[in-house]
Amino acid sequence: MSRQARRITSVALTALIAGVLIFGWWQRQAAYDWWRLRGYQPSPEIAQIAANTTMTDLGKRLFYVAHPSLSDQATFNQNCNISEFSIILGCYISGGNIYVYDVSDERLAGIHEVTAAHEMLHVAYERLSDAERERVDTLLIDAYNNLKDERIKTTIAQYEAADPSSVPNELHSILGTEVRNLSPELEEYYKQYFDDRSVVVAYSEHYEHEFAARRAQVVAYDVQLETLKQQIESNQSALYQRRAMLESTQNQLNQLRINEQYSLYNAQVDSYNAAVNAYNDLVATTKAQIEQYNTIVAARNALAVEVQQLVEALDSTPQSIQ
Repeated sequence: MSRQARRITSVALTALIAGVLIFGWWQRQAAYDWWRLRGYQPSPEIAQIAANTTMTDLGKRLFYVAHPSLSDQATFNQNCNISEFSIILGCYISGGNIYVYDVSDERLAGIHEVTAAHEMLHVAYERLSDAERERVDTLLIDAYNNLKDERIKTTIAQYEAADPSSVPNELHSILGTEVRNLSPELEEYYKQYFDDRSVVVAYSEHYEHEFAARRAQVVAYDVQLETLKQQIESNQSALYQRRAMLESTQNQLNQLRINEQYSLYNAQVDSYNAAVNAYNDLVATTKAQIEQYNTIVAARNALAVEVQQLVEALDSTPQSIQ
């Protein structure tokens, strides 16, 4: 082989090796996914969650590549950071697994789906190119700035205070699973992960309603209790004054009768009896209000217990609210 031929062969071989390395680098994510998914079979529960949330093929791949699992309390606490400011329902360990806390309370049906979709979107966000992430972040921030949901705003503010760098990633998952109306650009973006994102949002709205309805009723009960309390206290004050007046009038009538001043006595008896009847009516009204107050207190406390039970059902380390 001539020197020139050897040089050409060497250059070609170098180019081939470089091409293989470049292609390998470009395809590194696909290779990683293949490795993670080889022989992987989702559990029936996990497969059902993927179906329930209408994950696309891409969404399922991102979900399954993290080997998601429904985890009991011990497993969940062992693998997920539970030191955050709010209740943690799921976690994604970067480059690793997704853990979804197995909430069994039927009143919170759909929470597995929302949590799983939320964590899958963390996987998706991690894989965005710099340019795409910048574009999506801009859309997310615009959506957040126009958001009216105070619950979500409070949650994001807490993330902002704890770790500002986490906010775009959390917005990406929270807005994608909990906000029904987004910009056309964001809706188009999320279509690569969900065939029908509104299904996921409906799950979120369902279990959030379980909390919101109870909390709203507790507030309504508190308003009723405060109104009744004021009425009862006002009545009790009036009854105290009326009783004193009736006792004074009764003493006067007794004295008139002792003095045999019957005409004066008879002239005041009817008004006295009317005052006694009015007093007794107010006593009966007040007793009824007290019974109503106690009934509402019992209902309010039972509802507060339900809220506490729901909170504890979500919390992998339940603690009593002081």
